[in-house]
Amino acid sequence: MMILKIQQIFKRLLFILTISFFSISVYAQRNKLQPLFNGKDLVGWSKYIDKRGLNNDPKHVISVKDSLIHVTGEEFGYIATNKSYKNFRLLIEFKWGEQKFSPRENDRRDAGICFYVNEHDNRIWPKSAEFQIQEGDVGDLWLIDNVTGYVDGLQTQPKDYARITKKKDAERPKGEWNALELICMNGKVQFIVNGVVVNEGERLSVSDGRILLQSEGAELYYRNIKIEEFEL
Repeated sequence: MMILKIQQIFKRLLFILTISFFSISVYAQRNKLQPLFNGKDLVGWSKYIDKRGLNNDPKHVISVKDSLIHVTGEEFGYIATNKSYKNFRLLIEFKWGEQKFSPRENDRRDAGICFYVNEHDNRIWPKSAEFQIQEGDVGDLWLIDNVTGYVDGLQTQPKDYARITKKKDAERPKGEWNALELICMNGKVQFIVNGVVVNEGERLSVSDGRILLQSEGAELYYRNIKIEEFEL
């Protein structure tokens, strides 16, 4: 038992040192961040609306408004990058709007950033990992459709939906902008909310794919979406 605990502590320290070194390196390379959203339209992204399919959004559930990506939430769906990513750093800001829709009009506002999504997997919750965006739960890690990983040295079990709760709460009240940062490096992931590291994992069973922004029954806005890729 003691040996197991020592091994877990060693793995945890190694992960922290690796991420810390990576974060320092990233900080020194901020000028390499590239815009992932041009502020004018959704060039570079594809849209998927439940029961309507690809790029069929007659209700304008997801659109560009006043240089922001506006998600009404009226129908479930997402926009996804046309390009796949492996080792990267993603910056994005979001804030909640007012509207909520059935079947979640009485629930907490919900959305999310799914990543490592296969280019052919077009469905509402595709096989992926997710940076949760939900009132009170921003920064939770979800593993979807039997994706597994290691958290605190322990392997998660394959499930339809496995939740790893954030370690800290750093989200701001409704109506304020929240700055999110997602770092993915060789199977290791780190979630940062408003400058605070809130969740970490490693050895994910998925390792590359698209990034998607969800519409899940609640109005919200996205802005300042930037990405930096790393060749390791």
